[in-house]
Amino acid sequence: MNDLSKPPVVNKDICRIPLPPEEVIKTGSEHLPKMSEITWRIFRIMAEFVEGFQFLSSSSREITIFGSTRLPPENRWYQEAVKLGSMLAQSGFTVITGGGPGIMEAANKGAYEAGGESLGLNIQLPHEQRVNPYVKRSRAFHYFFTRRVMLAASAQAYIFFPGGFGTLDEFFELVTLIQTKKAQAIPMICVGKEFWDPMITWVNTYLLEKFQTISPEDTNIYQVVDCAEEVFELIKDSKERTIF
Repeated sequence: MNDLSKPPVVNKDICRIPLPPEEVIKTGSEHLPKMSEITWRIFRIMAEFVEGFQFLSSSSREITIFGSTRLPPENRWYQEAVKLGSMLAQSGFTVITGGGPGIMEAANKGAYEAGGESLGLNIQLPHEQRVNPYVKRSRAFHYFFTRRVMLAASAQAYIFFPGGFGTLDEFFELVTLIQTKKAQAIPMICVGKEFWDPMITWVNTYLLEKFQTISPEDTNIYQVVDCAEEVFELIKDSKERTIF
């Protein structure tokens, strides 16, 4: 029999879900989400997915481009991203980026100046990330993971320019989804041998050969090239997708 005179024991670890400041209440030193706030969060996530898919539904032949926010216009890879965005737009592709500065701005700029479709899927941050001026249509997301699904959702190729932790995170997540057949195998292309080759060498040396934590065929998921023209040759005949 339960002792109804005692309050139930709550496993507070279950409640330690990271929430924005406006979504928590303070109880002593603990930050516990209210049930109503958890429900609200679920509906907010659902709304972001619905609105995101609606936003993408009017686009076709999407190519998603990832890369650092920190690379300036004089950087070689910024310039290659501009060139690639232009080539894609001229061939009727829709260029999708995270909508911010750096490589994202460069790809959007190339598409915009070529008169093509230039989309940005932006993230809302405490110090708001600006939407670059070359985005024709944009959609802002509160949650990183909903935005990431949208960036991957219907693209018929993923292009990775040099970047930081975020770019690497996106790269390895998409490699994993394709490896485990949770996502369709589509071209994944890394641009910039000086940046990517050391990582690929490490993957081959340690993951594949020494520890055998991946299979040889896993290394066929991605390719490394060194310029916009090489990227375009690999994806110009890729097939359009309609669902992730």
